[in-house]
Amino acid sequence: MKNAKGTVIKYGDNVDTDVIIPARYLNSSDPKELALHCMEDIDKDFVNRVKPGDIIVANKNFGCGSSREHAPIAIKACGVSCVIAETFARIFYRNAINIGLPIIECPEAAKAIDENDEVEVDFDSGIITDITKNKQFKGQPFPEFMQKIIDCEGLVNYINSGKN
Repeated sequence: MKNAKGTVIKYGDNVDTDVIIPARYLNSSDPKELALHCMEDIDKDFVNRVKPGDIIVANKNFGCGSSREHAPIAIKACGVSCVIAETFARIFYRNAINIGLPIIECPEAAKAIDENDEVEVDFDSGIITDITKNKQFKGQPFPEFMQKIIDCEGLVNYINSGKN
């Protein structure tokens, strides 16, 4: 499984699916269209500053709220390579894996990493390296079957690939 490396965009507690992708845009399921409105109700400038490979870091309960799959799709379509948080809402966690968005829980990293830090995540080991601060954190690595789902860009592709 590949690693993620990028610049951090940081958020606080309880970032819900309504601010990740506002309900007024749910009439589309096109990832490119969803990406245009990702995070706009919490961070108007997000879509203008996010670059491919960037990493979102947040505190507790990221992805709470409704069970819409649109939220992780919008984040992934923006080019975000990984989301690190203290904790994730369970349905968001499941939806993220199902669509192939790597996410990792690590309270220590979520607290210590700051906006604009350069961070690298090794998905096999769960090691998160804050390159800016020269610090490492041990997150929970993905079980092998989840790594395969993410490598295939989501559950449907994984099932269709015959790698299961």
